[in-house]
Amino acid sequence: MALAEQREIVSVAPTTSFLQWTPVVAGAFVASAVSLILIAFGTALGMSIASSSPTWRDTSSALAVASGLYLLITALVSFGFGGYVAGRLRERWDPSASRDIIEFRDGMHGIVSWALAVIITGLVVATSTATIASKTVQSGTSTSAAAGEPLVAYELDRLFRGDRRPVEGEITYLRAEAARILLTATGRQGVTPDDRAYLTQLVTNRTGLAPPEAERRVNNVITAAATAVRKARRSAVILGFSTAAALLVGAAAAWYAAHNGGRHRDNVAPPHTWTWPSHV
Repeated sequence: MALAEQREIVSVAPTTSFLQWTPVVAGAFVASAVSLILIAFGTALGMSIASSSPTWRDTSSALAVASGLYLLITALVSFGFGGYVAGRLRERWDPSASRDIIEFRDGMHGIVSWALAVIITGLVVATSTATIASKTVQSGTSTSAAAGEPLVAYELDRLFRGDRRPVEGEITYLRAEAARILLTATGRQGVTPDDRAYLTQLVTNRTGLAPPEAERRVNNVITAAATAVRKARRSAVILGFSTAAALLVGAAAAWYAAHNGGRHRDNVAPPHTWTWPSHV
């Protein structure tokens, strides 16, 4: 007598991982691409702080604020696109899960996509900046230039302008030394009388000007250098604040867009207002 073998077939519902990298990476690439396009467009229009036309010296406070607002708009659009892609491409969750859990997980996909897009965009910008900086250093005449010399380059040109033909190596060192002195113009003590006298002597020896005229030129250049350094600091502060605010706004936009993308995926009409999940 043969024993009949009985097998019980149990259907197991397919498990869906909490985090799927395919929609996350896709959303990050979309956000990075849109961000770079908008940044390039803003740079061409002079709406980027780095490209305030014609230079940051001529930048008004209104233009600096407008550049910061454009950066916020760029973050909203680019990270919103990326977050929506991450939420829409995500596989459907278990229908038995509550709506709050589904919305939270969709939003987290948008946040992870935002973080990856920030890293990608940051690497691209850092690489481009390093490449430009290396080319600038290679094209320079000497490595002894002061670190902040580009901020007061025009003032240095005015300071040593004269009929005498300067010696290349000597004038490079003198410009670097004068730049370090001019950069102290915005300090608490400003340029000390000894430094003023030394700059006056340098100008007299290099240009052949009379001491009173050389002193007048030094005073004018010190005032202009202080203004230039303050403008550079103001632009740096606005750029830093705008970047931080844009990233935070971009994170919120990515969450909200991923949340709406998930609702479209599930054929659920998105709400007109954004409500944070009451529980997870």
